[in-house]
Amino acid sequence: MTPSERIDRLIAALIDWRGQTFASIRKSIVAADPEVIEEWKWMGSPVWSRDGIIAVANAHKGKVKLTFAHGASLPDPDKLFNAGLEGNARRAIDFFEGDKVNERVLKNLVRAAVDHNQTRLKKKAPAGTRAKVHKSTRT
Repeated sequence: MTPSERIDRLIAALIDWRGQTFASIRKSIVAADPEVIEEWKWMGSPVWSRDGIIAVANAHKGKVKLTFAHGASLPDPDKLFNAGLEGNARRAIDFFEGDKVNERVLKNLVRAAVDHNQTRLKKKAPAGTRAKVHKSTRT
């Protein structure tokens, strides 16, 4: 079973409001960037990544938690983060029954996470691996 199929199965098993919320979160994340990859890690957690982990989602008894791996480094002008605010790296959004997923704002946050991951990769790349430009000798 693929990670996407496992996520489908997880959402289908959540027959209360958490399933709908989880599905809305997933829809926003995958719509934010066509190259986002769905993964299944840590004994049953949906993970979305592109050039590194973007976010992990889990359904708990009274909430759906979406944790951004580098949330503390991301701009959050709309104040989506409401959990894990004391951490040095991660930040989370706890969705409770009745909360609506603001697709536009969540997409912006996902795009910021992708940009952050790509910036980190560029900084880690050794100088010798950067693309070199060669001038053409033809006239």
